[in-house]
Formats: sequence, C-alpha cells, structure tokens
Amino acid sequence: MPDVEKSGDCCVSPRQVPSHVGIIMDGNGRWAKARGLKRYEGHRQGIESVRTAVRYACETGISYLTLFSFSSENWSRPLQEISELMQLLKFFIRRDLARLHRENVCIRVIGTRDGVEDDILKLLDEAQEKTRDNKGLVLTIAFNYGSRDEITRAARRLALLVEKGEIRASQITSEMLENNLDTAGIPDPDLLIRTSGELRLSNFLLWQCAYSELVFLDSYWPDFSREKFAKAISEYQNRERRFGGLRERSGG
Repeated sequence: MPDVEKSGDCCVSPRQVPSHVGIIMDGNGRWAKARGLKRYEGHRQGIESVRTAVRYACETGISYLTLFSFSSENWSRPLQEISELMQLLKFFIRRDLARLHRENVCIRVIGTRDGVEDDILKLLDEAQEKTRDNKGLVLTIAFNYGSRDEITRAARRLALLVEKGEIRASQITSEMLENNLDTAGIPDPDLLIRTSGELRLSNFLLWQCAYSELVFLDSYWPDFSREKFAKAISEYQNRERRFGGLRERSGG
C-alpha cells in the first residue's frame, strides 16, 4: 500500500498525485448573485480560493498548477467589472508575492500583453522576475489568455522562420509548434478541473489538454476547498489513461 500524505481531513497518495493540474476558475458572478451580492464579492472570494488551491498544491506535491484567471474574451464584460478584476489582481500580487516567494513558488504568466495597462504588466513582470529561480511549485497564471490566439501566434512564429528561409515548411513538427506555445517548457496537464458545473474548455489550453483527464465540479469557484481539490485528484487517480493506446492507470 502506498504511503499516504495527510492534508487536513484530505488524504492523497504522493505516488498518485498528478504532476500538472490546470483549473478553470468559473462561477464567481453566479456565486455572488445566489447570495444577493455584487459580482465583485464573488471575485473577491474567488481570490481566497486561489490561495487555498495554491497551498494545497504545494502540500500535496503537485509540481505545476495553471490557473485561468482572465480570458482574452473577458474584455467584453462591463468596464466596471473589468476594473474591479484588475484591482483584485493587483491586490493579490502585492499581498501574496512575498509569501509565494518564501514558499519557493515560481510564477509564470501566459497570454498576450496587448491591451493590458502598464502598471499591471509591471506587477506581472515583477512577480516572474522575483520568483524565476524558485524550485518549488510552478504557478502559471493564464492572464489575457486564449488558446486559439496562443496557437495562432505560435504558427506565425514558425511561418516567419519559413519566410526567412531558416526552415522548410515540410520540417515543421508538432514538437516545434509546442515549443513556440506560451507554455513551452511546461508539461501538459494531467488533470484539468472546471468549477461551476459547465462542461466545456472555454478556449483554455486546447493543445495542451489533448490527453488530460477532465473533472467538472458542480460548485462555484468561491466554494472551492481543499476537500473539493482532493476529490478531483481522487477521481483522477481512479481513471485509466490510454493516450490512444493501451490502458495506463492515472496513478502510475
């Protein structure tokens, strides 16, 4: 029987913990509406769930955690809500950066910088620079991110190399395209979690999640807890991963 690591009331086997977990953090607005609160309160409570997820990932030995924080499609939301989301992002970085650095977390940010205010970019750059040499959890924040845009940008980089005559089109491989994605150097997610009961990927890590195990939770993101994280990992552990071939248990 494998060793078991205890985290509060949640137990997971270190040998079966997924190396990389991606999370679509959905349902902040609906959480607030169900309680008669403004949407801002849902986003604010969602920040607490981010802290919970990061702590639990560190404690259970997850190597990579990727969070979908702001989609490139989210700019279509009301201006006030966007402003509130940006303020919350600033608050999170300013309040939590020192702690994450002490805990050896390495922060990466993926997505496009287009249309993002300079003060936000400066904070994101500071977070990445300050933690770049840390060897613990790699926390990737997908900010102003859309997977189709990411793939398009990667294809353009390869097309430019062809145009310059540095490579031939026939030499392009899936590995070359993968190495030009925002997530270059990060392994594909073993497990993708989405909260709020929605059953779709919403333009998140489409290339990277080709063989990821998907777990959809009915609860909204502000209610995400250590127990719900453990439940998702437990479901992952009981899956059989085939990768198009023979059976392979998720836990190895």
